[in-house]
Amino acid sequence: MLDVRRLYLLRELERRGTIAAVAEALTFTASAVSQQLSVLEREAGVPLLERSGRRVVLTPAGRTLVTHADAVLERLELAVSELAGAREGIGGPLRIGTFPSGGLAIVPATLAELAQRHPALEPMVQEIDSARVSDGLRAGEFDVALVHDYDFVPASPDTTVDQVPLLEEPMYLATDAATDTDPARCPAARGDTLAELLGPWATAPWITARDGTTGHAMAVRACQAAGFQPRIRHQVNDFRTVLALAAIGQGAGFVPEMATAHAPEDVVLTRLPLFRRSKVAFRAGGGTHPAIAAFVAAARTAVGATSRASLLIASVR
Repeated sequence: MLDVRRLYLLRELERRGTIAAVAEALTFTASAVSQQLSVLEREAGVPLLERSGRRVVLTPAGRTLVTHADAVLERLELAVSELAGAREGIGGPLRIGTFPSGGLAIVPATLAELAQRHPALEPMVQEIDSARVSDGLRAGEFDVALVHDYDFVPASPDTTVDQVPLLEEPMYLATDAATDTDPARCPAARGDTLAELLGPWATAPWITARDGTTGHAMAVRACQAAGFQPRIRHQVNDFRTVLALAAIGQGAGFVPEMATAHAPEDVVLTRLPLFRRSKVAFRAGGGTHPAIAAFVAAARTAVGATSRASLLIASVR
């Protein structure tokens, strides 16, 4: 019979690409991962891996087995959820991942709601970039996480993770009009398209998130869609810092509506035809787990109480 833990390793190899990456993510040694995968091949009775230069790739049989592993592990997650539902009350640790602005604007109100409804729950929060959430959930680092994606940077499909929508908010261009006398940069002089709104800032310095993040990719692609390559001067992930730098004329930057509550008086905010969508993510099959369902409900309540953003609250799938 195939061992579920070894199926999990095979699935991680298919997604992470190398045995070393699997070992690092799961705090194993590379030799231990390799040995377990060899045992899985003997259990399967067919080759699952083959060498391609320095890399190990899955054979067609290995890829087929990963598809079944996804279904098996999702079914196990469902079983865990049902067993948790049979217990009285909702309690114990709940490991929560969040992107930074979600940690500021959504998480505190969500935890306050959880504490009121389910005082036996023990939430533990850790910041994480949205691009790493799927890996963190599969590895068991988190039980649930706040994630987001942007126009121009849609989320990659992942059958191992389920998501429910939480809110959608417009993006704003943050600038300091007081330091520039170009009449084309006056908000009243601009149109409604991305090119018209961003074009006057084509030669200005820009403030973006750090390279490798979804926020950075969104900023670069939005500027490219407007017809220019941004000249990036500052790279910071905290939107409050973006606003502070824009306020003193250090460049133009993008911020979501959620962050505009912290805008200094000297910042000019121009609404853009761009949106950021926040969601709650968890392992496939885990949505019925009482603690995860409680977190989703509390997050929706917290978002519903937010008056600064124009929120589109969707029903749970």
